[in-house]
Amino acid sequence: MLWPVETRSVCPVFVGRADELGVLHDALARAAAGEPQALLLGGEAGVGKTRLVEEFADAASGRGAVVALGGCVEIGADGLPFAPFSTALRALLRALPDELAAAAAGQEEELARLLPELGETGAGRHDEEGMARLFELTARLLERVAADRTVVVALEDLHWADASTRHLLAYLFRTLRTGRLVVLATYRADDIHRRHPLRPLLAELDRLRTVRRIELSRFNRAEVGRQIAGILAAEPEPAQVDEIFDRSDGNAFFVEELAVAAHEGCRTRLTDTLRDLLLVRVESLPESAQRVARIVAEGGSTVEYRLLAAVAGLAEDDLIEALRSAVGANILLATPAGDGYRFRHSLVREAVADDLLPGERSRLNRRYAEALEADPTLVPAAERTMRLASYWYHAHDPAKALPAVLDASVTARRRYAYSEQLRLLERAMELWDAVPEAVRTTLRPVDYTEVYPPCGCDPETTPLRYLDLMAEAAVAGRLCGERERALKIIKRALHLLEEDGDPLRAAWFWCQRSRLVQAQSRGDGWKELGTAQELVRGLPPSEVHAEVLANVAAWSMLHSPGPDALAAAEQAVEYARMVGAHETELHARLTHGGLLIDAGATEAGFAEMRAVKEQSVAENIFFVAGRAYVNLPSGLEAVGRSRDSVPILEEGIEYTRRFGLLDSEAWVWGNLSQSLYSLGRWDAAADAATNALRRGHSTKPQGGGAVCLAQLALDRGDLPEAARQLAIAHEHFGTHDPMPQHDLLLALVTIGLAAAEGRLADARTALGHVLDTGFPPGTHRYGWPLLLAAATADADARALPTAAHGRPETLARILDTAKKLTTGAPVWLAHEQWVRAELQRADDTATPDTWSPLVTAFEALDRPHDLARVRHRLAEALLTDGAAPDDRDRATELLRLSVTVAEHLGARPLADAVTRLAQRARLTPGRARPTADPVESLGLTSRERDVLRLVSAGRTNRQIAGELFISPKTASVHVSNILAKLGVSGRGEAAALAHRLELFPPGAIPARTVG
Repeated sequence: MLWPVETRSVCPVFVGRADELGVLHDALARAAAGEPQALLLGGEAGVGKTRLVEEFADAASGRGAVVALGGCVEIGADGLPFAPFSTALRALLRALPDELAAAAAGQEEELARLLPELGETGAGRHDEEGMARLFELTARLLERVAADRTVVVALEDLHWADASTRHLLAYLFRTLRTGRLVVLATYRADDIHRRHPLRPLLAELDRLRTVRRIELSRFNRAEVGRQIAGILAAEPEPAQVDEIFDRSDGNAFFVEELAVAAHEGCRTRLTDTLRDLLLVRVESLPESAQRVARIVAEGGSTVEYRLLAAVAGLAEDDLIEALRSAVGANILLATPAGDGYRFRHSLVREAVADDLLPGERSRLNRRYAEALEADPTLVPAAERTMRLASYWYHAHDPAKALPAVLDASVTARRRYAYSEQLRLLERAMELWDAVPEAVRTTLRPVDYTEVYPPCGCDPETTPLRYLDLMAEAAVAGRLCGERERALKIIKRALHLLEEDGDPLRAAWFWCQRSRLVQAQSRGDGWKELGTAQELVRGLPPSEVHAEVLANVAAWSMLHSPGPDALAAAEQAVEYARMVGAHETELHARLTHGGLLIDAGATEAGFAEMRAVKEQSVAENIFFVAGRAYVNLPSGLEAVGRSRDSVPILEEGIEYTRRFGLLDSEAWVWGNLSQSLYSLGRWDAAADAATNALRRGHSTKPQGGGAVCLAQLALDRGDLPEAARQLAIAHEHFGTHDPMPQHDLLLALVTIGLAAAEGRLADARTALGHVLDTGFPPGTHRYGWPLLLAAATADADARALPTAAHGRPETLARILDTAKKLTTGAPVWLAHEQWVRAELQRADDTATPDTWSPLVTAFEALDRPHDLARVRHRLAEALLTDGAAPDDRDRATELLRLSVTVAEHLGARPLADAVTRLAQRARLTPGRARPTADPVESLGLTSRERDVLRLVSAGRTNRQIAGELFISPKTASVHVSNILAKLGVSGRGEAAALAHRLELFPPGAIPARTVG
């Protein structure tokens, strides 16, 4: 099915392009098989991109595909936000009204920003996820529409695309995974100069393996001959083909112009420049038709008939006659809908527009603006404000342009086209000083500002200020990713405020600067927030005051939780409630609930967070709802209620995916991974962590996914993968904005990995850095596992002579820290016992009585891996020399339970440890499969076994020779062979490996005698 496709070629024969068309047909076939396709089609102006798209669209339609075409619309130098996508979606709505309505169900308010026919756009807070949310919903809409049918979306003239269109296209190309969909975008390659905004996008898309790029070359001589024959409906003379080929250089459009000019007898009028060639047939038109062509050239890519009539000022018969002449000469074409006109090719339009005189250009723009002001129905409602702003701006009338540009900026903001909003606001600031004071005093903040709260004034009666524009521009820059531009605007604003003495406005700008500094990796943002807090201190309640306190509390919860953070959150809630700042109140209440949990008031904190979640979800306050689905389950996990957190997280995934909250979704996946890990659902935890990495829009939630995967790999014995994921986590978390929760998770894996690789000194160093910094309030959920990992590492290494140095100090620091760390939940009380038990094991003082209460404690918790580990330790303690038969039976059952869990989880280090313990004790614990002697599996001979045992005890070659009655040289040869077989570089590494594999029980390594 093909909806109206405009044909602009005068050649009825499609020439060449067999290879390119083959690529497009292959993409169509792949899409029909369920593999979405993304293609870029580039070529110089006039080379034949549109004709190729027409041919492909005809073929796709013939195969049953639905084809939706959209073109980037240029008005002067301005592109309409999302214009090609709006046009394409409108075509899909006409072709598949029921299917598109079903695909958009529940998201109409958001998708109406692209397709107003779906209803009114929703109101609400503008945040960093707004544009990403719209992009995700658009991608999902297309995937749903293309689920049962092949859909081709062709977007033309990408070189004119606005920034928001470019961002959406890049998002689609990166994220489309399902659906029978082809997305094809064309661009004019010769326009893409070094500083063209499309250039970085093309470079980015070139790096995607899923995007195919087609470059159209010019025709060769034979193809030019076939094209001329098609135009003239007769075989041309070879000399004519040579001449046209030489002059056109194979450019299809210039071939057409030259062939038509020659056919019409205009050969003698052709000049040496191709630009003049484009004007030849325009200048041959009657004067009235030339005048109409000039009007159309300045009106935009397409001009509606009624608007053209109003601007031209001709009698209707005269206008129609002029248009008939221009259409008959193939200069203008009627649009597919029959309601307007456009040039057959943009090159002709550009040539005509470039031929306008400066005064003529501004006069035409004024007439367009006046006509549109007089009758706003002359153009589609979705384009009205943007086009009026462009016309008045290019008419060089600041007094008229400023209000129109501000209206257009509001339209751009409502569509989440923040890049265009920023451009328009910068244009408004450019116009500001040229606009008479009488005009400026009529403008009101309530009409043009939304994210910038009133600063002690009534926005309905107070005139708009230049600072108001700077505030809106700064936020637009932050939301569209133009953070450097936003920082420059804020710097100028703060400079102006130094003389103005307005602390509320200054505090608001400092808050914005804090967010930008963090986003640009230039710091943690506290200096800026602290400045804002000082500026509002002592001032009466206001929206700005409440927002500053809410931001301070949220920052402190992540970086420095404690009483001050709790007080700031309480005051933020109070102030927001007093001034009616509803969203700020919910935001602050959520933070307050989390801080209550950290302070030990868990049930009050959970009640507050649940209430905020329900209210924000009911009111579609996406920013707060997304946070609630992240923070509430995180709080539950913090007190060991993993099973309670999982259903909320699963509900959160559905909610965040439904509304396109990409970063919130990634955080939810990461938190789900942690809860599933605790519950022993490791495969599902790995899938969740992978989703956190894949779905994250920014880096920190991706870092959360990577650190979960690192911990899983470590516990499953895949040390290279653990190291790789740890490096990825470090990269995503960065160093500019350290947060205890991230730093402690990284340190936990670092200590575990170092211990597993026999690098005890590195593990101790990592522990030392953490203990030097300390554990802020609320971080005990990360602190206890970290202390446990450190204590376990030292206990495991107790038989190594090299580990003795520094052990007392390390164990003392761990114990001293454990005494101060909060234990406010059963799971952390159990961890406290566990840390103390490992410290006793490190001193060889642990007994079955040390471990038995610990097993009992973990049997009451939903932590199967932890339970299996402490059962293994209890069995180890029971199987000491001289263990009673009853103890051996109990140890056998404990090991059977442990190995069953370990094998189910894939926890290979634990399974191997259980098996080795069982072999040493000559037990068969049920599912514990007997394995080969680990020493023999390393390829060591019996003599090399004896030598390695003594190397592990720290003996020199001479001492080994004395104990084994061999020569020192023979001992040296044995040591060299052992190092080669183990793949290690020195005696210390060999000893660490032997210890890690538990090749020799502690009693099997003889103590060194003195004397």
